[in-house]
Amino acid sequence: MNASDLHHATGNGQAAFANVDHPLGLERPAPPAGLTIPRHFTRAGVSPFDEVDWEFRQALITGEGGEVVFEQHDVEFPQFWSQMATNVVASKYFRGPLGTPQRETSVRQMIGRVARTIAGWGQRGGYFASEPDATAFEDELTHLLLYQKAAFNSPVWFNCGVEERPQCSACFINSVDDTMESILSLAKTEGMLFKWGSGTGSNLSPIRSSRELLAGGGKASGPVSFMKGYDAFAGVIKSGGKTRRAAKMVILNVEHPDIADFVTCKADEEKKAWALIDAGYDGSLDGAAYASIFFQNSNNSIRVTEAFMQAVVNDEEWHTRYVTTGEICETYRARDLMRMMAEATHVCGDPGMQFDTTINAWHTCANTDRIYASNPCSEYMFLDDSACNLASINLMQFLTPDGTFDADAYRRAIDILILAQEIIVGNSSYPTPAIERNSHDFRPLGLGYANLGALLMARGLPYDSKEGRAYAGAVTALLTGEAYLTSAKIAKAMGAFAGYAVNREPMLRVIRKHRESLKEIDQHLVDNDLIQASIDAWDDALALGMQYGYRNSQVTVLAPTGTISFMMDCDTTGVEPDIALIKYKKLSGGGMMKIVNATVPLALKRLGYPTNQIKEIVQFIDEHGTIEGAPFLEEMHLPVFDCAFKPSGGTRSIHYMGHVRMMAAAQPFISGAISKTVNMPKEATVEEIEQAYLEGWKLGVKALAIYRDGCKRTQPLNTESGTDAVAEAKTPSQRNAVRWRLPDDRPAITHKFSIAGHEGYITVGMYDDGSPGEIFLLMAKEGSTISGLMDAFATSISLALQYGVPLKDLIDKFSHMRFEPSGYTTNRAIPIAKSIMDYIFRWLASKFLDAEDRAQVGIIERIETAEVAEPVLPKLATNGAEKIGAAVAMTSHMSNGDGYTFHMQEDAPSCAECGALMIRNGACYKCLNCGSTSGCS
Repeated sequence: MNASDLHHATGNGQAAFANVDHPLGLERPAPPAGLTIPRHFTRAGVSPFDEVDWEFRQALITGEGGEVVFEQHDVEFPQFWSQMATNVVASKYFRGPLGTPQRETSVRQMIGRVARTIAGWGQRGGYFASEPDATAFEDELTHLLLYQKAAFNSPVWFNCGVEERPQCSACFINSVDDTMESILSLAKTEGMLFKWGSGTGSNLSPIRSSRELLAGGGKASGPVSFMKGYDAFAGVIKSGGKTRRAAKMVILNVEHPDIADFVTCKADEEKKAWALIDAGYDGSLDGAAYASIFFQNSNNSIRVTEAFMQAVVNDEEWHTRYVTTGEICETYRARDLMRMMAEATHVCGDPGMQFDTTINAWHTCANTDRIYASNPCSEYMFLDDSACNLASINLMQFLTPDGTFDADAYRRAIDILILAQEIIVGNSSYPTPAIERNSHDFRPLGLGYANLGALLMARGLPYDSKEGRAYAGAVTALLTGEAYLTSAKIAKAMGAFAGYAVNREPMLRVIRKHRESLKEIDQHLVDNDLIQASIDAWDDALALGMQYGYRNSQVTVLAPTGTISFMMDCDTTGVEPDIALIKYKKLSGGGMMKIVNATVPLALKRLGYPTNQIKEIVQFIDEHGTIEGAPFLEEMHLPVFDCAFKPSGGTRSIHYMGHVRMMAAAQPFISGAISKTVNMPKEATVEEIEQAYLEGWKLGVKALAIYRDGCKRTQPLNTESGTDAVAEAKTPSQRNAVRWRLPDDRPAITHKFSIAGHEGYITVGMYDDGSPGEIFLLMAKEGSTISGLMDAFATSISLALQYGVPLKDLIDKFSHMRFEPSGYTTNRAIPIAKSIMDYIFRWLASKFLDAEDRAQVGIIERIETAEVAEPVLPKLATNGAEKIGAAVAMTSHMSNGDGYTFHMQEDAPSCAECGALMIRNGACYKCLNCGSTSGCS
């Protein structure tokens, strides 16, 4: 190995081994001592792969129309991995061309490729004290990945062990200066990052405003104008070479002269899209209406300072200042600017807010520069021109059979993952020299977790409660405390990061702030072993850091964990609560099975319910889609089962302020920030959005994004499992093989409709009880082919109704069919029709089915918002002798029509990979069908 190889293998050459006692590097550093790796999960001489049962399966993903999107036969997976995990991993992370010997066919190969590569890098870089330590590290890492206890971000799975110098980071921050060369260079850098599937963020405040002059006397364009160019590039350079949109963040400081234009730019464009939609243009996410407007390829955020927020509270003036001179440009009433931001958010979900003073108060490298920007999802916040590789821990895998949280195993997992991520830093490639230099000099990492919501429910704790927030705070505190402790141990063996010496004081100050924040956790609400482990980790992290420094400037973030959450079979992602108590499980041969979330029985057992009552409660959820009204369930326990969205048969959900409070509970123990969008109902007012922003600032979160349901006019989200096998009988449906004709005089209803300019009429004749018995359709002149086909079709449907075929079966069969003409309608309940048949049968649903069935086929109705009071906390089972056994998972038969609509997701986009409708995930979207994400992870 030559000197160049050693530099690459260790990250930043001799600077990596600098002794903190000699910050100027005046003495030649000692060679790395390496680390001893104790085994916790594995045994020497026994491969983790040999300890699990394996089976061969088919990986299959079908599109919305039933077409095969991906298929690979005879793939080898552990028996305990789900079919969803199988589909996602085989389609996303197996390397090599399909149908060739080079194609990976087993999880053994994939995990072995990654773990073996990282261990090899570590051994060559001197990270291990001996070869047995390197072997122990590889085995421990393999165990964590194999047992779904942790996962790296997607670029590691894509590239590690495939390329010599792989790009392993998902998150980037880029700088820009007030020169044309810099502005155009940013466009190039962003384009290359989008090409390889990563996301990027930039603060455009250094660009002079449109109210200032150029050196030659001309008028400057301003950052908002350049955003149009950046937006266009992001729109045509699809992320990762796929059809999904690029992940991009654009930030502007609140004192910038163009702040008002920035605040309103996206909302103004949204209104243009509405006008185009009203004129008949396709309003889907990638349709003609939205493709014709600007600023659709980025998340926009305002950087606000403590001074600005205080000016809002005190109703004071706020000055914008010229970029070039710093002189006052314009004066606003601070509350007017805040109202402008809230109004824009109310219209289109942008801009979000980033609280600059809070962010920089927790900055470990403040002596180098301030933090100006973030990645697209706002969880990675650090110096400009830097990158972060992410990994996440599956918290539910550390819940023991007796219901306690295994803090010791959790700590050991953190140790292995931080070391793995640290090794990755020095062996990755980076898109620019500046990013490579800063990555090597500061070595920021982004370890986080998933399944917090499931963990809290399994523990019998409401997500929106003091107990839930205390437990989340303790779990997060232990995550970051142990991560910094591990970083200090690596620094002892390998040297602190190159930028540590100049930043020793601010970094130790931040470590102390984290440690002091432990006092804010009510220790009476958390298990003693968990809170004591957190205290011990932070005490040791500070003590060891003061002596040896730290190997990494940052260690944790809370990312949205999109695709990798499917890989780990997580019920919940990142810091999120559960979405619903009913889930749909993919089957190996295709199709779905409805199941009650397996966390529910664990929670009921924790709360003290006997097995027979648990079975009846779970059966009730299976039949009704909600736990409200379940037998035996005490009302005080209802908050434990509250989810992000109201179930179709229930009224309860977590109030949006519950999400903000949970972010505030975790934020003091995260190096970076938290990717999470606070969803608000349609009825949310501008004043409520203002209040949410103010509360987020007061509670100390670093960034807050708000999305009001339905503010974008795209197609409604409907996650379906198929068509109903059995529907409720209606007159005369119980009479088999007997035609029940309508009376000569019968009531009828006629409806005129228009689909993308094509007009037609539906007439429905009804029985005396109001149920439909015949339909007539008119779409063209008499005698035309279309007219004849519509007459024949209407006759066949009428006969089916008169012979007792349930209307719901017909609606489930024919709704959502796709063919032309399709497009926007004049019916607010069905704004978009995928075809004439889709419109006809969804209109019939809107007139003749009940509310739950209407919701299943995507009829848009006003959702009333129930008042949310502070939840009553559950009485936990206190009998220490009562052990919590394995989950009692009650599953139903394959019910073809059992589906659910996620409220507050009506305008989610279609998945670019398979066409299924997506759901929100942090600041981005994820697909429940194929596991794809629209973000950078």
